[in-house]
Amino acid sequence: MKRKPLPTGKLDVQILRRLLQRYSRIDERVVLGPGIGEDAAAIDMGEKLFIVATDPITFATSEIGYYSVMVNANDIAATGADPRWFTVTILLPEAGGNEKLVNSIFRQIHQACEKLNISVIGGHTEITHGLDRPILVGQMMGEVQKEALITTAGAKPGDHILLSKGICIEGTSLIARERGGELLSQGISQALIERARGFLFDPGISVVEEARLAFQACRLHAMHDITEGGLADGLHELAMAAGVKIVVEKDRIPIYAESQILCEAMALDPMGVIASGALLVTASPPEADKILESARLQGISITRIGHIEEADAPLVTMVTSQGYQPVPYFERDEVVKIF
Repeated sequence: MKRKPLPTGKLDVQILRRLLQRYSRIDERVVLGPGIGEDAAAIDMGEKLFIVATDPITFATSEIGYYSVMVNANDIAATGADPRWFTVTILLPEAGGNEKLVNSIFRQIHQACEKLNISVIGGHTEITHGLDRPILVGQMMGEVQKEALITTAGAKPGDHILLSKGICIEGTSLIARERGGELLSQGISQALIERARGFLFDPGISVVEEARLAFQACRLHAMHDITEGGLADGLHELAMAAGVKIVVEKDRIPIYAESQILCEAMALDPMGVIASGALLVTASPPEADKILESARLQGISITRIGHIEEADAPLVTMVTSQGYQPVPYFERDEVVKIF
């Protein structure tokens, strides 16, 4: 019997859940293992926990080395740990896989690691048959005190939900870098496209700074950085990991003007566009206030967008001018449509 192929993007969450239940084998020293919404593992090393995460870069072509370091560092920072060590597998296409390209990727990795005080400790490079673009698979490691570990599953009813910066940061840069000519033909100015291209660096796809701020400001309950599927899928992953209901207010969700314009031009729903650069944080109302005040003093943009309630099953809903509406789960990131 012919089997239906799986769609591009993250593996269907129900398939992944079944596979994890069927095949997971956990050593007794694994404090945090594989789970929906958890992007890093934690291993007991005595006084501290060793934190490990891995993520591929498959959408980006330019600045792919920078992307790889930052998105993997984000997963480590969201546990309360400091990203410290990085390994990477670099797969290059036969066509165009030249020394200039390799040098560019290595330079990007070095600059990103230097920015965050991370050491590159190993990896693998090869020219790979069948590829039409470079693909990088990064592995980031860090450490944190045992009692300080933060997980996505830690979110609690009553918590307020905070979001750093705004949605679609990574997606905005990708759209501008990959579809600049098409955007120009639609009447979007070169100046706006250049600003959007620069979103990779400003406001930036790293959440390490805001994760450290939140971690140091109060006793928070959960952090989760947003990647494929945008804010919508990030909220669903948070709800599934913690088994809670999430209520967000549409008018409170920050989105940059450049992001709104580019998403409209490409007919993409910004709620489902890849969003590295934005961090979800949950904490009790008094502790959330401490984070917001600390962010104000340090000039870092963090917004209160909703709260968490008890639930019999995970649920994400949004308050709009028309009332409560369910937040969709995106099986494929919206930005896939431009490729």
